[in-house]
Formats: sequence, structure tokens, C-alpha cells
Amino acid sequence: MVALDALRNRWPKNLPLQPLPSEAWAKQEPTWKGANPQVIESALKRAKTRPSGNWFVFAASRDIGTKEPFGRSIGTTELVAWRDETGGIHIAPGACPHLGAPLAKAKIECDTLICLWHGMPLGPKGRPGWRPLPAFDDGILVWVRLDELGGEEPTPVPVVPIRPPSSTSVDAVVTLTGICEPDDVVANRLDPWHGAWFHPYSFARLKVIEAPTDIDVPDEDDRFLVDVTFRVSRGIGVPVRAEFVCPGPRTIVMRILEGEGAGSVVETHATPLAPGPDGKPRTAVIEATVASSDRPGFKMARKVAPLLRPAMGWTAARLWKDDLDYAERRYDLRSRGL
Repeated sequence: MVALDALRNRWPKNLPLQPLPSEAWAKQEPTWKGANPQVIESALKRAKTRPSGNWFVFAASRDIGTKEPFGRSIGTTELVAWRDETGGIHIAPGACPHLGAPLAKAKIECDTLICLWHGMPLGPKGRPGWRPLPAFDDGILVWVRLDELGGEEPTPVPVVPIRPPSSTSVDAVVTLTGICEPDDVVANRLDPWHGAWFHPYSFARLKVIEAPTDIDVPDEDDRFLVDVTFRVSRGIGVPVRAEFVCPGPRTIVMRILEGEGAGSVVETHATPLAPGPDGKPRTAVIEATVASSDRPGFKMARKVAPLLRPAMGWTAARLWKDDLDYAERRYDLRSRGL
């Protein structure tokens, strides 16, 4: 133990990897006093007032190709997406206007959906009773505009968070579904205090050093600032300073400000789905991790990005399997008036 302590004291402070103290989970500093429910709820209410232009994240860009259509329901609206031969994105109602066949099972021929039941062609220009919806591909995520569901003033494009340039980053997207509402997903991320307690396998030495406390907070100050160490192994981690901000009502962004990977972001988007067979709401957590680094070795990592994405997705999914328990519990308590 003495030898380990001496090693930690001599460890160069400028290295991205830093030794972690050997501390039992129950001995870390409690964070429940800082995690004031009123602070979290106030931040959530402010996020819900920010305009989205009625845009909803639909899927990862890589999920939608030119060979097969991709289907998903947002709210109670059944949708189908496909690409034309130039890679352009199209999203339209998912039921054939003839007899309601599922267009997610259609065939794509010459940029056109061919209905599986009776062969009706449905193309990007639409036809009476069936019109494509506004869609936007930002290179990582695909968005769809649903004016009736959003109920806001529509905008021509969505509010896409600032990301590292694609030429210097690696991205991965993971999608999970929870029995909850979008608010529950966003509220989870507006509680950074739970990180090292609920996810000790990923985070250590987490300290919230700045949090909004007033109801009327200027947008530029409406953030949670956190010092945290991302665990690489039991005794080694990468310390960073990060911020959590909500650019819209269904989006929360974690951005690394200082430390290894500065500029990297994790975007969490909460998209309402159709209710499940039990009548309870379902929400898709569509999370994009965009990692960047100015270290020379990262250029080599970008060359093997397809090999890195599964590991990046697994890490995000592991966290959200736990965090969906948090979000679902929050919904359950609220639905029972507790």
C-alpha cells in the first residue's frame, strides 16, 4: 500500500492516464445533498421551453440505406425511411395509402418504394394521400419534422449540437428503449451527481463544481459543470472537466471541456415512441458519441473506426441499461402519484 501511494505521488500530472486511489465504493463522498430535486426539475422545465422546430431524432444515419427501408413509429405516427441512389434521405408515412400495408417491408426500386402487397409505387414526390415529411441528415443522425406532434413553430432544419469535425473524430450511435417518457431520460442526465455511485465501473472522483440554482438562468449559464475521472481499469482513469447542457427539450449534451478528448461530445436524444402493449409510454434513447483527440495516435484510431464503433456502442449501452432503470423508476413513481 505504501509503495502504491508513493507511485501515485510520483506519477506525472500531465499524462492523460492517472492512478486512482484505492477507495471502497461506500467510502466515497456522498452526493445526495447536492442532487437537489428542485434543481433537477427546474433545469428540466427550462429545457422544455427551448424550441425544437418540431424536429425529432429518427435513427442513426448508418441505419438507413438504399437496399431496404427502415421503419419506426414516433408517437403514434408510423414512419418509413429510405435513401435514393445519391444517398438523399426520405421519410414518409409508414402505411401504404392503398390498404395500409407496412412500407417498412417494401422493396426499393429506382428510388421508389414498391408496396409488398399490391405493388403500388411510392416515390420521393409522393402521391395524393401520401406525402413525404421534412427530413434532415446531419451525417450522424437522421431527423424528421412532425409538426402535429411537436406543436411548435416549425423550422427548416433542426438544432444540431456543435460537434468535433468529422475529419478529426470517430462517432458511434446506440439506441435503447425504455418504459418512460422523454422527460425521464433528460432528467437522468440532468442529475450528474449519480455517476460515480450508480456507475462505479465507469466513473470515479465525480464532483459537480457548478450547477444552476435559480429559476431564471441565462442560457449561457444553464449548465452543470463536472470534474470526473473515466475509469480505464480498476486503478487507472482519465480525469476530465465536462459540461451538461440542454439545447432543446429532448436533447442533452455532455461535452468535454478540459483533459483528454477535449471537444468530444455525447448527445443523448429522447424520442417518444408508440405506447407498448401495456399502454405505457415508450421512449427511444438515441445516443451519439463523437470522440476526438489531438494526439497523434488518434489519427491511427480513426483509420480503424469501424472496429472501434462496436466497443463505443457497448460502453454507451452498458450505462443506459442502468440509467433506463433510473428513468423507468422515475416514470413509475410519477404515474402512481408518488
